[in-house]
Amino acid sequence: MMRLSAEAKKLKKGILEEYSIDDAAGLRILETACEAFDRMRAAQKAIQEDGMTVTDRWGQIKAHPLCSVERDSRAQFLAALKQLNLDLEPLQNGPGRPPGRR
Repeated sequence: MMRLSAEAKKLKKGILEEYSIDDAAGLRILETACEAFDRMRAAQKAIQEDGMTVTDRWGQIKAHPLCSVERDSRAQFLAALKQLNLDLEPLQNGPGRPPGRR
C-alpha cells in the first residue's frame, strides 16, 4: 500500500465523513481510489512541468508519455467511486450508500 498525499488523505477523510463506508471491501476500494487520484495528480504535475508534448530521438513531436497514465488513473479513480456508488448524491432512502454521521 502506498502512502497517500495530503490532498488524497483530505479527499478520503471527506468521503468517509459524508458516507458510511465501514466494510473492509469498501475501505479497500476507497484506498485504491485515493491511490489512483495521487497517480493522476503526479502525472498532471509532470505534464504541466514538461508540456503536453515531447520530442522523440528522431525529432518527432509526440504526446507526453504520462498523458496515458493521467487518463488511466482518472478512469480508475472514477470507476472506484462508481463501485462505491459515490457518483450519486447521498439520498435518505435511495440508491447509494447512506449518509454518514456528522
